[in-house]
Amino acid sequence: MNQAKQITTKLLQKQNIFLTGGAGVGKTTITREVISLFAQDAKKVAKLASTGMAATLIEGQTLHSFFDLGIASSIAELELNAKLEPKGKIKKLISSVDLIVIDEISMVSDSLLEMIELRLSQANYRGSILVVGDFLQLPPVVRGSNEVRFAFESPLWDEFEFLRVELTHIYRTDDKDFIELLGFVREGFINESVHNSLNEFIKPLPQDLSEFTFLFGKNNSASMHNKKELQNIDSVLFVKEAQIIKHSKNLSDVQVARFMDDSRIESELGLKVGAPVLFTRNSWNYFNGERGVVVGIDAAYVYVQKSDAKVIKLEAVAHTKYRWDERVKSGKKEMLEIEELSIYQFPIKLAFAITIHKSQGMSIEDLIIETNEIFAPSQFYVALSRSSNPKRLNLIAPSCQWHKIIFVNSKALAFVRKK
Repeated sequence: MNQAKQITTKLLQKQNIFLTGGAGVGKTTITREVISLFAQDAKKVAKLASTGMAATLIEGQTLHSFFDLGIASSIAELELNAKLEPKGKIKKLISSVDLIVIDEISMVSDSLLEMIELRLSQANYRGSILVVGDFLQLPPVVRGSNEVRFAFESPLWDEFEFLRVELTHIYRTDDKDFIELLGFVREGFINESVHNSLNEFIKPLPQDLSEFTFLFGKNNSASMHNKKELQNIDSVLFVKEAQIIKHSKNLSDVQVARFMDDSRIESELGLKVGAPVLFTRNSWNYFNGERGVVVGIDAAYVYVQKSDAKVIKLEAVAHTKYRWDERVKSGKKEMLEIEELSIYQFPIKLAFAITIHKSQGMSIEDLIIETNEIFAPSQFYVALSRSSNPKRLNLIAPSCQWHKIIFVNSKALAFVRKK
């Protein structure tokens, strides 16, 4: 029995599960398989995450939206905002679901976990919970100078009695030395050997930067680099505008814009023949982060040639935002996941540069990391672990010591090491 089936069996037996492991071990793949197995059995799954971008990666919605938490960041704020007691339809929705998936659990704070548990209790939830993520990657977003507090710091974490399933096999690369280096960087460990290994990736940059993808820490840097490199290509600029279809009249332009940003969708995608691009989704003939070059553009299609010389005929694909609503099905009322918004755009973006945050889930072969824009714990690990071919990895020499770039949250490290 494969891992997804084993996890599904446990979840059906009402065993809550914490699926974890470093970058590139297949957490998202197994999560999707579990969701699919539940769907095949006609069971309802709520696919959730703390941020919009993480939610769109599993075609779900945010925790705040599903649980109707408004803008509250704690139970005290829920009470202050008159949202302590949920509406009847929210209780009905929660209780109608068989499985709740919470992706990127590392970004869920202790107070958010407490609000989730409150809603589950209020709805008398009887299903199971699958939380997915790595506490040595992205931490919860905090306001101002507040201390980062993780979900596992809440006493309620233990009450969920999560069975920990840790994936260890890295699929992104089979380079054993690089895999060992990633393990050290993930835990914030640095010695002379790690120091020397990282220095080996500091090489003279190639003359033709268009062959590589720059990973920046800041949006502005990535945007400026893409713009500059595109201007250097001497061919006609084509602009592909995203097609927006609102299935719900209540959606505001602000909500549409936020979904587009979360989903990494360009409202106007500027392309030229000869421009390198990254695929931003997985399909049977390309994967998220795979590189290609635009070889043709017409009114309906973009033609992208991959490194194996195969040309992919791409059309705009739908990125869909869903919400749960009560509908009549087969003569009775049921809570169903319905389409709220569909945005059609080509599943590619310029490959000259991307931010570390927006590279989540990608496997990138030709990579240059701007180490001088690393500012958060585990950020360098997230960047380094995007590399699927260490032989094509370049690091910009940092202006400080490696130990100031390779650092992790000590509480997260202690939790991960506690088996």
